[in-house]
Amino acid sequence: MNTTGTNAPAMTGITKILIANRGEIALRVIRTARAMGIRTVAVYSDADRDAAHAVAADEAVRIGASAEDSSAASASYLNIGALLDAAKETGADAVHPGYGFLSERAGFARACGEAGLVFIGPTPDAIEAMGRKDAARDVALAADVPVLPTYHPDSPDVRFPVLVKAAAGGGGKGMRIVRSAPELPDALAAARREAESAFGDGTLLVERYVEHGRHVEVQIMADAHGTVIHLGERDCSVQRRHQKVVEESPAPTLSAKLREELRAAAVRLAAQVGYVNAGTVEFLVTGDEFFLLEMNTRLQVEHAVTELVTGLDLVELQIRVARGEPLPLRQEDVAVSGHAIEVRVYAEDAEHGFLPQAGRAGAVAWPQDVRVDAALRPFDEVSPWYDPMIGKITARGADREEARRALLAALDRTRVDGLTTNLGFLRTLLGSAQFADARIDTAWLDRHPDLPFYPHLEPDGPTPFDLRDGWRLGGPPLPPRDPSARDRTGDASADGPGTVETTVRAPMPGTVIAVKVTVGQHVVAGEPLGVLEAMKMEHTLTAPAAGAVTAVGAAVGEQVAIGALLFEVEPASSGDDGEGSGTR
Repeated sequence: MNTTGTNAPAMTGITKILIANRGEIALRVIRTARAMGIRTVAVYSDADRDAAHAVAADEAVRIGASAEDSSAASASYLNIGALLDAAKETGADAVHPGYGFLSERAGFARACGEAGLVFIGPTPDAIEAMGRKDAARDVALAADVPVLPTYHPDSPDVRFPVLVKAAAGGGGKGMRIVRSAPELPDALAAARREAESAFGDGTLLVERYVEHGRHVEVQIMADAHGTVIHLGERDCSVQRRHQKVVEESPAPTLSAKLREELRAAAVRLAAQVGYVNAGTVEFLVTGDEFFLLEMNTRLQVEHAVTELVTGLDLVELQIRVARGEPLPLRQEDVAVSGHAIEVRVYAEDAEHGFLPQAGRAGAVAWPQDVRVDAALRPFDEVSPWYDPMIGKITARGADREEARRALLAALDRTRVDGLTTNLGFLRTLLGSAQFADARIDTAWLDRHPDLPFYPHLEPDGPTPFDLRDGWRLGGPPLPPRDPSARDRTGDASADGPGTVETTVRAPMPGTVIAVKVTVGQHVVAGEPLGVLEAMKMEHTLTAPAAGAVTAVGAAVGEQVAIGALLFEVEPASSGDDGEGSGTR
């Protein structure tokens, strides 16, 4: 493997860093760069003109064509040419990609090197080798790191359940669990669309799906002089739809033997590929077995928990390594002390399928005695163009329980008005007996769709006020709410007794990427009508009742506002439940 590239061992001075990102990660890089005496350049789209990161940096440059709106990521934060122009215009000599966007694009790292810029991350060769899950498997096998068996989609030997996932990227995008053969074609089509949208590559892998596995990842750091060390591990098993929600370090429930095996495997993998800079090796753990999931060739969203238990500044280490310096510490110098837990605060509706939200915040107050990484300020706009994460809150304690209680208390002091967020859901989750006892796996949240309906659930169990069973203080009980109704993307008035909802409206701003029905077609309740893409994720819109489609309000490719009428279904007469997927 060729280990030369933009991070060759020669010492390089870095005086000004352009941050090719936005939001809290841009602020995070600015903070460390300023402490090191390095100037920073922020870039911003039209949607982010007044954003916190654009204000905090020493300089800020709008990116995108002058005559066009640059709010879309493709016109701004994914626009390599515009980013390089901004670096040249401001005299930046290095680029930090943050996470997401172009952070794992080998072409971007290579373009930075060709433009004479230091890319603060791994070499293009390493990104290419590890950024693709199919290529990473080959590297893992060469490094004696266990991998899951894979199948060809058309093979008669496929053993269900399987996991369909994008070969070219991660973050839960382009990923589907398939439990039977009839589900596979639709899952492949949806995963391919999502992968092409997120990564520009629709190549998929189909591999064994492990039930009740835990997601454990190892943070590594390597310099250009051949040194590779680990900085401990994190448990990121609390996920919904393959998106991380809570992360912690060190990982609970691991035996000392398994912990050391995981750490050693991560170091072997990084050494095998000639890795340089910060990276994370993700594993699926089941019992005493572990398998490679993927390697993230960048700084992770959840790096804060590692920093709190090691006392290290990972961004500073990244910059020093990018300058050609040897790592200032050896493996025996790394000590993990205490326990840290981080939650991701999202603008999303936990009671309705975790649908992303957009809009203007009102009052915003973040807790003061824990670590907060956030860019949301009072009255800021949360745009539909980007990821809905608005902040991260991380607490440290002497042990896991102390950290958990500190984080619960911090959430109680967090306030975000004007937006629907997952703050209440996070309190419920951290307060649950399952989380307190570390009895969580990667599918736990998906197996408990009713969790958001217990806003103050503690280990001792729910109170009458927590149970959404219709009980009221004075007056007869209301009909119990069906938790499964949270996944229906129709009008909330469907929960009035005795009514049948007929319309399906856009639950958030987005782009219609599929229309599966036509006017006059008969459908059954729950049948897919179309697909809306918002914030890089797909959301299937389903029929609220059996009947005939009487209106289709949008075409493929059309951008729609929240609340836009997309479909209307005339309910079938009594005794006629519709035949679905056809016309009469």
